[in-house]
Amino acid sequence: MGIQKILNARADYGVPVKIYTNDIDEESMTQLRKMAQLQFIHSHIAVMPDVHLGKGATVGSVIPTKNAIIPAQSVWILVVA
Repeated sequence: MGIQKILNARADYGVPVKIYTNDIDEESMTQLRKMAQLQFIHSHIAVMPDVHLGKGATVGSVIPTKNAIIPAQSVWILVVA
């Protein structure tokens, strides 16, 4: 399955969020919009089909960071650029 939706495609605020599912709840979308605005996010956030609301970050998202490590590694998949 390819990208189904892109939040913030023009990067008006933070980075784009590439969503690989049509089955996503509004709470997760809100959380993703907030995460996209963090200063240490690199390039974009990818959202997998198993996405759901999490504590602080959306479960089922890939969050590449630049010069930062996020300690909740058991919940997030991190790629440090």
